[in-house]
Amino acid sequence: MRILRTALPATLAVLGLMAGTALPASSADPSPRDRPLTVMSFNIHHGVGTDNLLNLQRVADVIKTEGVDVVGLQEVDRHWGERSDFVDQAAWLAEELDMHVVYGANLDQDPLQPGQPRRQYGTAILSERPIREWDNTFLPRYEGHEQRGLLRARINVRGVWVTVYNTHLQHNDANERLEQVAAIEQLMGEPDESVVLLGDLNARPEAPEIQALVDELVDTWEAAGVGDGNTYPAEDPNARIDYVLTSDDVIVRTAAVVSTDASDHLPAKADVLLPGSHVGLGN
Repeated sequence: MRILRTALPATLAVLGLMAGTALPASSADPSPRDRPLTVMSFNIHHGVGTDNLLNLQRVADVIKTEGVDVVGLQEVDRHWGERSDFVDQAAWLAEELDMHVVYGANLDQDPLQPGQPRRQYGTAILSERPIREWDNTFLPRYEGHEQRGLLRARINVRGVWVTVYNTHLQHNDANERLEQVAAIEQLMGEPDESVVLLGDLNARPEAPEIQALVDELVDTWEAAGVGDGNTYPAEDPNARIDYVLTSDDVIVRTAAVVSTDASDHLPAKADVLLPGSHVGLGN
């Protein structure tokens, strides 16, 4: 494992192989200075697959086999409980894959026994390249619902900066998701560098909350995917609720849904090019 950085998210709530390829979404011609990046969103269901067995190695194998540079994981346990053998799953995957990692604890509970690590549940970003900045911010939450967050990581890809966001939106309330999306858009602001948003957004593409996001960002599946792109449930997917979105300066080369039994979701993957015109910009 290269780096493990974990912390509680900001306590201020601001306001959680079916392959397809096509032509790039951008009309811009690729440049030799462009930086290729393979990104993935993967809800890992705390390592429990379609067979209801805990096997985190299967998750690692998917990420490794697909040659992923940056992956946003949802439903990641950290010393949470017996369902995941009290393992720090983010740290385990980072070590197994030799990747850098940051973790956003959206749920944080006391240990079952004094002296044990705190029990946490949330999201993670793993990256082949060092993560230079990061934070995790709570999203709006209705009373009685699970706390969700937006995990941010800033990464330099051979001279080009990209900000990667990872989130997992509320599953059973569209109005709450709309508020969470509004908070995400406020947090992203008007970036001056490339952006990738990864997440289990718990909504189909036609939903108002997804439409609000794609008014600002590019849906990589719409740009370069083939077929329906459905990601859930993994055994017989009939809904596309897992997304890779990018800022419009990013060239989308391919988009795919990866077939696996490692989770109850199928991961969404995209091969993109970060614009070489941004080389040397930023700090």
